Amino acid sequence: MSVSRSGTLYVVATPIGNLGDLTVRAAEILTSVDLIAAEDTRHTRILLQHIGVSKRLFSLHQHNERARSRQIIDSLLRGENIALVSDAGTPLISDPGYLLVRDCLARGLPVLTVPGASAVTAALAVCGLPTDRFAFEGFLPSRLSARRRMLQDLAQEPRTLVFFESPRRLKATLADMVWVLGGVRRVSVLRELTKRFEETVLATLGEMAEHFENDDDPVRGELVIIVEGCQDPVAQRLVSPDDVLPILAEHLQPGTASQAAVKLFGGRRNDYYDQILALTKQDVSDG
Repeated sequence: MSVSRSGTLYVVATPIGNLGDLTVRAAEILTSVDLIAAEDTRHTRILLQHIGVSKRLFSLHQHNERARSRQIIDSLLRGENIALVSDAGTPLISDPGYLLVRDCLARGLPVLTVPGASAVTAALAVCGLPTDRFAFEGFLPSRLSARRRMLQDLAQEPRTLVFFESPRRLKATLADMVWVLGGVRRVSVLRELTKRFEETVLATLGEMAEHFENDDDPVRGELVIIVEGCQDPVAQRLVSPDDVLPILAEHLQPGTASQAAVKLFGGRRNDYYDQILALTKQDVSDG
């Protein structure tokens, strides 16, 4: 049931880097609405200054979304039109807004999309991997054990996998991908999309992990990691380094064992060497 004379919530996509990517319609909506709900008002104010617009802004982020949603719905019921924007790209895609959109629809309030930039589709378009079927997984967990469990759950997923990642966790994430998925799958790492230093690197997981491990320059900018899906679930290895390393450590010297692990799974020799040393010390202490 719709609400008479209510305002409209516009879910507005904004640029992911290049301000010139704001659509004409998005600019018109941001100019015409009564209020703008922004993930970060400081960030959105820069965008509004770019198009010469001054509007009332208030924050809507993951920590206040539930309370803010009630306030926004009250404003919509009074007939005010409101735009929802995130810091970059399309709202709700790894960004706040789900609770608000859900509650507006439940109340019969009109919710309209104003499409535009999205890091997901922008990255897929230039990643060099199949794009006919894909699964967007957002950010992987920050804790190593949880991250590896999630990757293990996705190990036999045939669709191309899309992740967001922060620069400070890139090396660890690539190492865990090699650990769980093996080193032979293709992966594309994209950074600074639509900006001056936009870069796309396509390689195998093993090569990519080694590339960034040996790169002394700090990684900067927002990142998208796109991993080739499992091409043959039957051939997807049935054992992981966690299964094999204890056996290698028992029968081989650490240097030889770590080299064997690289041949079996790809990835970095030093990672396996450290694990094997830890297993060797554990065996000595247990004995």
